Amino acid sequence: MPKITIVGAGSHVFARRLIADLLTWPALRDSTIALMDIDQESLNTMAALAKKMVEQQGVGARIEATTDLEEALTDADYVSVSIRVGSSYQHVLIPAKYGIMHSVGDTMGPGGVFYFLKNAPAMVNIAQTMERVCPNALMLNYTNPMVMLSWAIKDLTNIRYVGLCHSVQGTAQSMAEYINVPFEDVSYWAAGINHMAWFLKYNVNGQDAYPMLFEAMQDPDVYNRDIVKFEVMKHFGAFVSESSIHMSEYVPYFRRTQELIEQHTHEAMWGVWNPQMSREERMALFAERRAEADREMRELAFGDAPVPDAWLERSHEFFSRILNASETNVPYTFNGNVPNTGLITNFPDNVVVEVPIVTDAMGLHPCHVGALPPALAALNSSNLYVQELAVKGFIEQNREYIYQAIQVDPLTASLLSLAEIRQMVDEMFAAEAEYMTF
Repeated sequence: MPKITIVGAGSHVFARRLIADLLTWPALRDSTIALMDIDQESLNTMAALAKKMVEQQGVGARIEATTDLEEALTDADYVSVSIRVGSSYQHVLIPAKYGIMHSVGDTMGPGGVFYFLKNAPAMVNIAQTMERVCPNALMLNYTNPMVMLSWAIKDLTNIRYVGLCHSVQGTAQSMAEYINVPFEDVSYWAAGINHMAWFLKYNVNGQDAYPMLFEAMQDPDVYNRDIVKFEVMKHFGAFVSESSIHMSEYVPYFRRTQELIEQHTHEAMWGVWNPQMSREERMALFAERRAEADREMRELAFGDAPVPDAWLERSHEFFSRILNASETNVPYTFNGNVPNTGLITNFPDNVVVEVPIVTDAMGLHPCHVGALPPALAALNSSNLYVQELAVKGFIEQNREYIYQAIQVDPLTASLLSLAEIRQMVDEMFAAEAEYMTF
């Protein structure tokens, strides 16, 4: 049975979901599951909960827990990574002073670039440790910003790697809801870059469902759930994978003014909060909810109550399904992030793309997509060059490339002068100094 390491196991929702998924597969339920986190208390809670889940399911998985990265990775066959270095407070707050109103700030723009600079040293260290102690293992990374981190790991290490996200399968399910069809009748072909992959084909029972989507968009109750994505489909011809609130950050059309933000935001959209609530109030609410969730998790992990049945059901996450395919040689197809080895032909070969991938016991087999429609490739490219410059700045430890990355960011460039961008970046470097390596 394989050894499966989960780095960032203190995440009480995500790690718990991955562990539960593993226990549902006959080929994986007797594995060694090594949990690793730098937060000892959270790690202890998750380890206790995992052991309770194993006992309740009546399977033979062995649960290990450690704060030592090398110990957790030694002889691993698969490594899931979902980490976060520091908070997002400064790398979102400072751009807001300059008029750049991030909705999330973990993928693009000044917030995304600095989130990368904070997470990259830890991610590269994990990959380099894998090279030493489990050189044949596969890293399955969920940490953002996906493209920049995948690119840095690709350029700095030789590990087996794939980047995973929830957005393609989640959006495919939402699209089925919008047109009121069973998801089991849906098939699709999606490709592009992470958080901006395009549904090049979306079929229901083998027939093109795009006319149904354009018709559904006329219903305000449907349109208001995904305003930005429907506007992008209307003007560019394809539905995009990431949420509307995320997608609005990656292009210059939706967040330049408060009027535009309000025009393209609705309370029915995922991730939209009460506009009367300040960021500080939202942060306080998040902290309160997290503290309550942690308390409930500790009570469940160490108490007598059984783990809820709903927590033990298999989720839609790709992770365990990929591992099952690898262990059983039963092929599985998913969308993942890998180097562009001629997969999307109108992208440079050095970039990281999100494409369909078939996996089995022989490994990962990314699918050839060909050329994207030019307008879609252009939108992707506007993000890819930001990401390339940020990775180059990190690898060469050269701040000039970081200035340039943010200078060419589509939303930032639509709002600020070059002098203002440089001033903002300097302020961000100063505010995040404890995490900066150059």
